[in-house]
Amino acid sequence: MEVKPGYKQTEVGVIPEEWEVKPLGEIGGVRMCKRVLKHQTRERGDVPFYKIGTFGGVADAFIPQSLFDEFRRKYSFPRKGDILISAAGTIGRTVEYDGAPAYFQDSNIVWIDNDESKVTNAYLWHRYQVTKWSVSHGGTVARLYNDSLRTKIHIPVPSCPEQRAIAEALSDVDRLLGGLDRLIAKKRDLKQAAMQQLLTGQTRLPGFHGEWATKELGKLGKITGAGVDKKTRPGERPVRLVNYMDVYRRDFIHSEDLDHVVSASTEQAARCAVRKGDVFFTPSSEMPFDIALSAVAMADIPDACYSYHVVRLRLDEDWDLNFRAYAFKTRSFLEQAAKTCEGSGVRYVITQGKFRQLTVRYPTDKHEQTAIADALTAMDAELTALEQRREKTRALKQAMMQELLTGRTRLV
Repeated sequence: MEVKPGYKQTEVGVIPEEWEVKPLGEIGGVRMCKRVLKHQTRERGDVPFYKIGTFGGVADAFIPQSLFDEFRRKYSFPRKGDILISAAGTIGRTVEYDGAPAYFQDSNIVWIDNDESKVTNAYLWHRYQVTKWSVSHGGTVARLYNDSLRTKIHIPVPSCPEQRAIAEALSDVDRLLGGLDRLIAKKRDLKQAAMQQLLTGQTRLPGFHGEWATKELGKLGKITGAGVDKKTRPGERPVRLVNYMDVYRRDFIHSEDLDHVVSASTEQAARCAVRKGDVFFTPSSEMPFDIALSAVAMADIPDACYSYHVVRLRLDEDWDLNFRAYAFKTRSFLEQAAKTCEGSGVRYVITQGKFRQLTVRYPTDKHEQTAIADALTAMDAELTALEQRREKTRALKQAMMQELLTGRTRLV
């Protein structure tokens, strides 16, 4: 491939001629904290101790302040702003050390002791996100050894002014993404609060004063299980399946969502059909609070059936279609299911008998149902727009990284 003027071909790809390519070992030494023995840790304590399993998350072990002070004084310890790297588990995960008291598991969490006058931490933070880590497989465990870090990981190094310009441009997008993350989290919390108020009758929308009813699911309509399995048999008709994950991940089920094709007999296809307004539930899960999650079919789907991992409720009453998607998502309803399911550790299941006994509270006036659903749907639409904006921003950042970290686009 022809290289355009001003650029050169290197082991890390085409980069500007004035950029250098260096192994991490030339940028700085590989450092790690002093080993902390198991008997030196506590479940509670002064200073969080991050192991590879909690790196980048919440610590589940602690060390005494006195041990932290001693080890920090005597042995290697990161400076504020140093970029910590996971050398095991999820290889290459990075965390910027914020300077707060914390200790890190030796050999599994390392950092490069770089001279910031030559290679900045801010540049390394973004560079590491696109670095291809040289992983060694010893036995069954993959890890990133110090020798590999020193000699096999090469990165392009522009001048410090260009490093700072690249890092600042990408950090601007990171700040935008962080703001969107916080806004989305806030909007989700507001929606959850609104659901608890509106779906229990604690808060009534203006103009509605009608009665609310509380009924067992078994008295609301027909509940059926024993759906179609995930096999394909000769002589049976092809059908698309409403799977467990379709219900787990969604509030609304549309025809275009279903892409898992299996087969069903004529009798099964009729018995397990998907009709507009059908509400599907998860009768089992690895966690009790994932029992009785629900989604509603928004139209008849003639070539679809529900799977044997799903329970269907076909209502006798004429509820608002969108309201059906929200009515079974209150904390009180999910708590009922969690308390009545059976199992421990691996899998929890609610029997169909107990499922029929779960109760739901709802307004009997369909107009109030519609008003509640409209309010929640508007909040969902706002969340969806924000999530789409976040995805576009992430895509923008990826494109910027491809341009800036390779020197295809220059800022200096």
